[in-house]
Amino acid sequence: MSLAGKLVNQIEIKSDGDVFHEIFRYRPHDISTMSPSNVQGCDLHGDGKEKVAKVVIEAIDEAKKSITFKMIEGDLMEFYKTFIATVHVEALGQSCLVAWTIEYEKRSENVPDPNTLMELALNITKDIETHQLK
Repeated sequence: MSLAGKLVNQIEIKSDGDVFHEIFRYRPHDISTMSPSNVQGCDLHGDGKEKVAKVVIEAIDEAKKSITFKMIEGDLMEFYKTFIATVHVEALGQSCLVAWTIEYEKRSENVPDPNTLMELALNITKDIETHQLK
């Protein structure tokens, strides 16, 4: 059984894709204001359990509106050797498509796939959209 995996999910948003990209690129500290039930500063909450993660921006592609984050410290590193998340925004006429990709390597077969973290990313995306549309 392979310990490496990849999750991909997409969500359509009606808010401005350029602004969405800008938030992750230049204003990640604002995410806790837009999604307070999921993000409290640098503390992430999923499944009702507090988890702390330290991430760095590994790559930015302005043309493709893509940002790649790499987890370097935190609670989740106990379960994953590597954890890389990429968010990509693509215009679809009046709306935008936000695609999240999570690439990971589990430390053991007993570690679950990070489906709850993908759900968290999608929930944060919805919260940012709601905040932008106010």
